[in-house]
Amino acid sequence: MPNGYISSLEEVVELRKRLDKDGKKLVLTNGAFDLLHVGHVRYLTEAAALGDSLVVAINGDESVRELKGPGRPINSAEERAEMLRALRCVDRVVVFEDRRASGVIEAIHPHIYTKGGDYTPDSLIDEEKQLLDRLGIEIRILSLVPGKSTSSTLAKMSEGDGRPKRVAILGSGTGSNARAILQAAADGKLGGEVALVLSDVADAGILKIASEFEVPAIAIDPGSKKGGHLTDAALKEIHDRLQAASIDLVALAGFMRIVREPLLSAYAGRMLNLHPSLLPKHPGLHACKKAIDAGDTESGCTIHLVDAGVDTGEILRQEKVPILRGDSPDELQARIQSKEHVAYPEVIAERLAEIQPC
Repeated sequence: MPNGYISSLEEVVELRKRLDKDGKKLVLTNGAFDLLHVGHVRYLTEAAALGDSLVVAINGDESVRELKGPGRPINSAEERAEMLRALRCVDRVVVFEDRRASGVIEAIHPHIYTKGGDYTPDSLIDEEKQLLDRLGIEIRILSLVPGKSTSSTLAKMSEGDGRPKRVAILGSGTGSNARAILQAAADGKLGGEVALVLSDVADAGILKIASEFEVPAIAIDPGSKKGGHLTDAALKEIHDRLQAASIDLVALAGFMRIVREPLLSAYAGRMLNLHPSLLPKHPGLHACKKAIDAGDTESGCTIHLVDAGVDTGEILRQEKVPILRGDSPDELQARIQSKEHVAYPEVIAERLAEIQPC
């Protein structure tokens, strides 16, 4: 896609060779750079100061759409490249269509690779981190300007525009509760819209249900085996997608991963979970089996806020069901779900009514 503002990879490779011959350094950074703001300018200026020539790799339009969702990019790749090249600190702009910048990094082999302060070396995508280590490329994490991000800029632009409050659903399974939430939104009973569905399982039923309701459905690579902790990179991607979609409230619906920072702080008081027991009894996995094995006469569901513990957040609502003689865990689960499908959308609607749009 080379034009007057976009360079080809071959041109940048030649630039790198010339710099290397002269004992100079090429700095590479990448991102969507969809809506330029002062935070970008200061970051790029700091990156350029690390070497002798700064190359910015930007996601192509389809890549931005995949990463950021419908309505993005705001500006085309050509327009973004033109604005970036207008900055004195930027020497070249290249465009890549892949989801990751690994191909650009390997082709250019920069001396220094920079990312913003919302990353750490550990939260870089594993593929990129391994490539950078293998090539011996120096990684520099640069500070961000507080309050100056594309997401915050878009949020300010949308203030007072009357948009509905936005909900994201995170799930790992078949998605029966997600369907109930999506149907409530479609029926105008949620007090907002479901704007995004994310799953840590690529073929999860919840993603298919989201598609039925024409809601963006995205599979996140958890970076670990089923049931394991989300990697820092996976948490970063979830956080970025929620921010990009201007999500006001997050509803976990059968999400079989423990949520950690930066999500907990970003959505404190605005992240809900649903658990199939009367908490604090039987937290964690296999709650229905635990209730039956314990000889309980009743069970139910609990809707609570998410905190750093396992099913320990503030309880917002509970619904009870009896445990019948001879119940199997599956039979009890089905009875509990009949309550969940009604209660969860109602609690989400109540919570949305209490919060201000982001």
